[in-house]
Amino acid sequence: MAQVNELLKPIKFGDIEAKNRVFMAPLTRNRAHEDGTPKDMAVTYYQQRASAGLIVTEATQVSPLGKGYLDTPGIYNERHQTAWKKVVEGIHDRGGKVFLQLWHVGRISHVSLLPEGERPLAPSAIRAEAQTFAKEGFVDVSEPREIRNDEIATIVEQYKHAAELCKAAGFDGVEVHGANGYLINQFLASNSNQRQDEYGGSAENKSRFLIEVLDAVIGVYGASRVGLRLSPTGKFNGINDEKAEETYTYLYKALNKKDLAYLHVVEQFPGFPEDKTAQEMVKNLKQLYTGTYIANGGYTAESGEERLKLGLADAIAYGRPFISNPDLPERFANDIALAEPDQNTFYGGDEKGYTDYPSAT
Repeated sequence: MAQVNELLKPIKFGDIEAKNRVFMAPLTRNRAHEDGTPKDMAVTYYQQRASAGLIVTEATQVSPLGKGYLDTPGIYNERHQTAWKKVVEGIHDRGGKVFLQLWHVGRISHVSLLPEGERPLAPSAIRAEAQTFAKEGFVDVSEPREIRNDEIATIVEQYKHAAELCKAAGFDGVEVHGANGYLINQFLASNSNQRQDEYGGSAENKSRFLIEVLDAVIGVYGASRVGLRLSPTGKFNGINDEKAEETYTYLYKALNKKDLAYLHVVEQFPGFPEDKTAQEMVKNLKQLYTGTYIANGGYTAESGEERLKLGLADAIAYGRPFISNPDLPERFANDIALAEPDQNTFYGGDEKGYTDYPSAT
């Protein structure tokens, strides 16, 4: 491993001062109670990783209809808030900083995961070519129904309420999940949003739902404690956006006016082949954005360090390396080899593959 310097430098973004630029990306682990309450072992898991410059929690649904996978956590009632407060206190006790990732899956769900009689919600009633994980194992997602215009304000309000609960729990801020084929991404993408109203058609209209969500959450936390995650070139969960460049060019320029804590971009999704055209688009879009930029997508210590040296990112978010290396920044600093994660324990289960990876430092 080459020597790293830039990754270990502190960074200030928004109102947050982070001790390094090795950020922990959100990682779905499917270990919450069925009602969405985080289990006590989540306190240990996140506390072990508190040396990250910033922890972004696993994606956390803002409502019962926002759920799309078995045993993912929620943030829409006081029970959730109380459990998350323990997690936050554990991280803060170790000197860490943490944002919760606010999530609504939209059409990426199955009727067995939703309240009785409900179907997944989507910008348009178009079923995704995707699977989710339910009690029966992996299943095709269910046929969604189109969100009525009058329901959109309710969903925006759910994001706001979730942010209020996060603030009460002591989170340093929140990250709005606008990536990877979930609800906000579905509004942005041409193949999943075919609405004819003010939420579909033009780049401005397709961005409207996201902007309304951001404004609601900013109303709770202030822009300097709100981040956003996007995946402009992503194809995960059935996204195939023929107008991505047009939409995200508009959106990045609009985001410059928001003065967010950061923009967190999934530049390369695990398991998908590298696409030079897509990478060129990511690079061109980056040049449009004037705020703090966090890059994510298969980075190593070396490639992350190089990215920062070139001024092409302000911090790097690492996902899988943090699963099996709770002390990742220290390993980078001391040139210690990384432990490989056990993919069989990524999703669901107990402490095995969750809190039993040792620190090397």
